[in-house]
Amino acid sequence: MSNSAVTGRIHSIQSLGALDGPGVRFVVFMQGCNLRCGCCHNPDTWDFSGGEIFTPEKIVEKAKHYREYFGTKGGITVSGGEPLLQAEFVREVFSLCHKEGINTCLDTSGSILNEDVKALLAETDRVLLDLKYTSDSLYRQHVGCDMEAVLRFLSYLNEKQIPTTLRQVIIPTLNDNKQNIFALKAIAEKYKCVEKTELLPFRKMCQVKYDKLGKEFAFAHIPEPEPKTMAELEKILNE
Repeated sequence: MSNSAVTGRIHSIQSLGALDGPGVRFVVFMQGCNLRCGCCHNPDTWDFSGGEIFTPEKIVEKAKHYREYFGTKGGITVSGGEPLLQAEFVREVFSLCHKEGINTCLDTSGSILNEDVKALLAETDRVLLDLKYTSDSLYRQHVGCDMEAVLRFLSYLNEKQIPTTLRQVIIPTLNDNKQNIFALKAIAEKYKCVEKTELLPFRKMCQVKYDKLGKEFAFAHIPEPEPKTMAELEKILNE
């Protein structure tokens, strides 16, 4: 039964995303985030009071318009901000999607695990988990949570056998080294739910957003990784 009383705060919607899970996806970016990652691309999603109010039904109605593009692999992806902060709303969206035969994907940092989140994961076909670093000290310094919280979340995904893609943004001076990639591989191998690991290059196009908001971009001084470095790390990851 649909719970129409639940609404969500949405930052933006991308009708046809190709980088947000398998196939072509209808991507919903939720408003509000509990973390402050130094490399964050979307500082405009942090504020909980921003965004536009939607019902789950309205989101699914919009997604259905793009169904013909989904093929067998595509579907809806809910990203952020941090979608786990609005877990009840996202669960309702995913539940309605399943009634329509639409595949569901959750893009998250995995720092929250409570009963609402567990109920959401029961309606989730795939998780894109941002494993930002492989060191607790880097997590505490540059993310704002401990690594243990994320590994607890990953353990739960493993327990429930939810297909998972691990993703990591490669940031020069912080995690662009062999040791980190070996540690990332070890985590991927330990948790059988992990089907794929992706490395993404750190980008600084978001500087304009920080400037516009009058916020400091913590990683403004860090260079983007060289294609050569990315290729070397990919090679180690896939060996």
